[in-house]
Amino acid sequence: MRYVAGIRHNLMTMNLKNLPFLWLWVFSLAWVLSARADIQYAGVNLSGAEFGQANLPGVYNSDYTYPTVNEVNYFQGRGMNIIRLPFRWERLQRTNNLALDATELGRLNTFVAYATGKGMSVILDPHNFARYYPNPRSDFQGATTGLLGTTVPYADFANFWGQVASIYKTNNLVIFNLMNEPANMLTENWLAAANAAIAAIRSAGATNLILVPGNAYTGAWTWLDNWYGTPNGTVMSNIVDPGNNFAYDAHQYLDSDGSGTTTNIVNAGIGMQRLVNFTAWLRLNHRKGFLGEFAVDNSMIGGGSSQIGDEALTNMLAHMQTNSDVWLGWTWWGGGPWWGASSYFHIDPASFSTPVDKPVMTVIKNFFPVPVPLLVSTNSNQFQFNAQPGFVYQPQTSPDLTGGSWTSYGTAVTGSGITGIGQRVTITMPVGSGNQGYYRVRVTHVP
Repeated sequence: MRYVAGIRHNLMTMNLKNLPFLWLWVFSLAWVLSARADIQYAGVNLSGAEFGQANLPGVYNSDYTYPTVNEVNYFQGRGMNIIRLPFRWERLQRTNNLALDATELGRLNTFVAYATGKGMSVILDPHNFARYYPNPRSDFQGATTGLLGTTVPYADFANFWGQVASIYKTNNLVIFNLMNEPANMLTENWLAAANAAIAAIRSAGATNLILVPGNAYTGAWTWLDNWYGTPNGTVMSNIVDPGNNFAYDAHQYLDSDGSGTTTNIVNAGIGMQRLVNFTAWLRLNHRKGFLGEFAVDNSMIGGGSSQIGDEALTNMLAHMQTNSDVWLGWTWWGGGPWWGASSYFHIDPASFSTPVDKPVMTVIKNFFPVPVPLLVSTNSNQFQFNAQPGFVYQPQTSPDLTGGSWTSYGTAVTGSGITGIGQRVTITMPVGSGNQGYYRVRVTHVP
């Protein structure tokens, strides 16, 4: 939780002795009751537009779909502030180097406009594993035909991102994730493709944040390994961004092989352990990181010696929180309308009309960045602040700031409105010539 404090001064201090009330001075000094600093982003992957990868470009609402506004509303209402949106390159650009498909762009625009209109950031993620129309289609993670740097020139990739950047360069809530999980290729080839795309993005005039993955499924725990060729830790430090606004996108699952294909969690500390070396690499190289995918099975949350999901998540997210100087944030895998109840990691509630949080939400919401409201004096006995969706704001007062003297003042307010703006709340204080009072606002996550 966080507080922002206000001080009401006495009459003589403000030289207002002829007024029949006490002056309120509210200042923006904030302090944190816990020792942690906050990351910048916390959110979720919303799948659907990347489905049907073996049938490209595919048929809309048969092979693939887009997330719904209900999902955006739900996750924003819980306090998340970012969505990673996987989609397929081949659907947005049906033929390499030609214009983007107008119909598909319209679908993408509809989602982006709605989510960013609510104040949420959206990560655009071509979910292609560094391949364009892979052959065979069923081997979309390993096919050599369609691989960037072999049968698909880097210039084609740059053309795609240049067009995307020219569309979204006016929306700073849109983030460009160059590619999902490049794999089964030379790390040097991926570096060349990434630098070509970054150059095209900046040439289009876009200043948006860019997320750059590594090779070998961009695993955080293998960032310094060489089983896939030259390590990411050696090659990817050579990223060139003329705009100097990028971060490295890493993924990390907690099962034995780190693939996220089973419900197994190695131990309660495995997530943290698998991030440590990547965190150190970021700090050594003065770079930032973003955890684009991670998850544990909902059934592993709750209690009992075998259900260690909550401990594993807490340890993992606490590590990023502690190292928020190099970690920008994270997006959970995942949500979306077509996963269904059979998915291990599905975080959507069973019903959006009467949502009941999945067990994992009770753990990860404790690591959503908590907004610090700025208290602003509006007249002699009122102050205002903005209340963000996903958080509860309880004004408090104290006569003398002694320990334990704070008491609730008025009713708590559950924030609403647009993320980053919220609703405007006005607090009216009593007037008169009594003792000076002190005011603050306690901010907690929604229950």
